[in-house]
Amino acid sequence: LVGKSGSRTSMYALFAAYGALVGEHAVLVSRSAVRLPAPPMMAAMPMPDRRAALQSAALAGAAYAAPGAAVAASGAPSWHSVDLPIATESPILFDIEFDPANPKNGFIVGNKGTFLQTTDQGKTWQAKSFANLDPEEEINYRFTKMSFLDGEGWIIGKPAILLHTRDSGSSWERVPLSPKLPGDPYNIIALGSGKAEMSTSAGAIYTTENSGRNWKAQVRETIDATLNRVSSSGVQGASYFSGSINDIQRDIDGSYLAVSSRGNFYLTYRPGDEFWIPHNRGSSRRITSMGFIQSRLEDGLWMSTAGGEISRTTPSTRVDTQLIDIPFDRLQIKSGGYGILDVVFIPNSNQAWAVGGGGTIFGSVDGGRTWQKDKSADDLPTNLYKIKFFGDKGYILGSNGVLLSNV
Repeated sequence: LVGKSGSRTSMYALFAAYGALVGEHAVLVSRSAVRLPAPPMMAAMPMPDRRAALQSAALAGAAYAAPGAAVAASGAPSWHSVDLPIATESPILFDIEFDPANPKNGFIVGNKGTFLQTTDQGKTWQAKSFANLDPEEEINYRFTKMSFLDGEGWIIGKPAILLHTRDSGSSWERVPLSPKLPGDPYNIIALGSGKAEMSTSAGAIYTTENSGRNWKAQVRETIDATLNRVSSSGVQGASYFSGSINDIQRDIDGSYLAVSSRGNFYLTYRPGDEFWIPHNRGSSRRITSMGFIQSRLEDGLWMSTAGGEISRTTPSTRVDTQLIDIPFDRLQIKSGGYGILDVVFIPNSNQAWAVGGGGTIFGSVDGGRTWQKDKSADDLPTNLYKIKFFGDKGYILGSNGVLLSNV
């Protein structure tokens, strides 16, 4: 569990653990357009023998919502544990996605080769595998990010792997990747028929329009070069840049937000720019995570820092990415020192949720100005890394194979 801020070791362990979990990928592609051979096809199939211990659960799609051990102040649990047919011990769940073309069809990915599918909108889940991956090889993969659009999906992971489906996950192809791209792939976004956008830990952004056979670079200047040029312009911590970024987010317009791997500053990028723009964090505490208030960067940003603090840009004020010091307002949250790892603001409402180390969950009904602790996961041995909503239905993913749902 992520320790309280009173311990110097546990405070910095949060950054080390979080970066190791979500920032390590070894997939590489070329900076210029590279033509690659046609990839082999793979079909999604039930788990091989190595997961025989849970074969019956996978085939039956046995998943149910069990009451949480702890309840919210209202007397009823806000979130419930979901039992999953997981065959490996204590996997970390990294991402969950549903296909907009078929909202009943969804997937979960994680480390130790974890790959689950639902075809009934999350009511039941089945463990899946890839036909062209050896069972002993597959367990070593860390699948980290997914994206779906109109039946087409992408998965990235480590070691070096990019998977692509054109038929809503019925079959998958492995897309070959070149080792020449700086940094490790961190994010992937489906953009339509054969189109996708991938970003890396070095700040490179690449697009493809032919299902990954060729990639085109979007950023002309590396982050290292940018920082060397602006290090005397008041960006604190730029001289300590280790060459990588993490917590990379993309909004619906193609603008990006990223945090330096050490958490001492953050960067923004807008389509058409030649380089990233670095920004001071505005706090003496290092950044743990960042994200968008709504679906666009200009509509607002949130930031969590070491010790469990949360801040956000001023409501109803557009974010000016040309400023080195973008103003943030600190929000009222009593996290007990546990790190906040992800935050979501529900569109068209004043509701917000925050999750973090030690199974901590906080809810807000006033747009994030104040937060109340939700005890639904207090007794679960987990760190909660991601929270996502699909309409009114929300999911929280964490370590030890923990999946929580609000329905």
